[in-house]
Amino acid sequence: MTINLSDQDKNTLPIAGQDRPELRKAIEEIVESGFVGVSLRVNDERGAWAGSAGVAELGGTAKPPVNGHARIGSNTKTFTATLVLQLVAEGKIELDTPAADYLPEFGLDRRIMVRMLLQHTSGLFNFTGEVYDDGSIVHGIPVPYGTTGKEWVDNRFHTYRPEELVRLALSKPARFEPGTGWSYSNTNYVLARLLIEKVTGRSLAEEMQQRILGPLGLSGTVVPDASPEIPEPHTHIYYRYEDAGRHKTIDITRHNPSWVSTGGDMISTSQDLHTFITALIGGKLLPTPLLAEMCTPRATGIPNFEYGLGVIVQKTDCRGTVITHNGGTVGSTTLMYITPDGSKTMTAVLNWVADADMSIATTVQNAQQRLVNEVFCGEQADPAQPAG
Repeated sequence: MTINLSDQDKNTLPIAGQDRPELRKAIEEIVESGFVGVSLRVNDERGAWAGSAGVAELGGTAKPPVNGHARIGSNTKTFTATLVLQLVAEGKIELDTPAADYLPEFGLDRRIMVRMLLQHTSGLFNFTGEVYDDGSIVHGIPVPYGTTGKEWVDNRFHTYRPEELVRLALSKPARFEPGTGWSYSNTNYVLARLLIEKVTGRSLAEEMQQRILGPLGLSGTVVPDASPEIPEPHTHIYYRYEDAGRHKTIDITRHNPSWVSTGGDMISTSQDLHTFITALIGGKLLPTPLLAEMCTPRATGIPNFEYGLGVIVQKTDCRGTVITHNGGTVGSTTLMYITPDGSKTMTAVLNWVADADMSIATTVQNAQQRLVNEVFCGEQADPAQPAG
């Protein structure tokens, strides 16, 4: 598919002289609520605006870079789903064919269709662990949360291979029969990566570069695989934990992201995320029928949270609709929102000091809702009263 970006698509720099005091106030108040740094980018009928608040590094005075690099977490899933659907458009993959036909080496349940991987309806165990309705927890690999936080810190440069993560997941009981429920599982998207690599004969990074990153000019976006590096500039992320009775706070900006793999390992910038989601919803990456399938929501059982194929469809507090995904990684979350007509986007990066207890989780949710209300609802919703 040939991609042609208009000058408007490329215009992601703040307009000279334009000020958005309501946006600047929002990010400054979010920092005051407990964040290290926040950067925000908005493109709407008033043009483009970007700004940041807080600091790029604890103990420093420099603000976070307005277009710094960040670990984008599960926004990776939207990129990956787009790539799979491009292969569907070319007839190399079929959504309603058993995933086992493409990946016979894993002995997958033949009732698991490719569509179910992108939709999180496969029932496959999440290799980063499962929390069940009765509160019980079944651990997968060590993660930065709960009882495995210290173990994750000690092993944060360890390399996991995708096949290893899938086999771990398959060694655990499925959460439900394929197609009978919905449950967010990173395992689905590691299988999607392996599926891409199997049918193309090339690495995910190569395919992503050729099909999406290169054509869109996303020079700040990286598929890191097992590399712990993150390009400059970036805001630092931190982790606080207890070791031998003492509390320590360490810089974990560099860590090996292979522990989450294609469930959330990519690096990008707010400008690149704006360009990507605008091109995607604008029909520049997928044929219209497949884009429509991607954005057709399915109930998940979670209020105001419906999932398509690698995207979330949500109602705002002012009863509008946004297409999003967002991605949380340890100490950071990256937001990516767009209206269905593509007229308004918001991308943001929030950084904080993480801990095993996820003590800032509610604050993060409130900050996210505050930004959505400010950008997509304006005066129609009270930004001082974020939803919890």
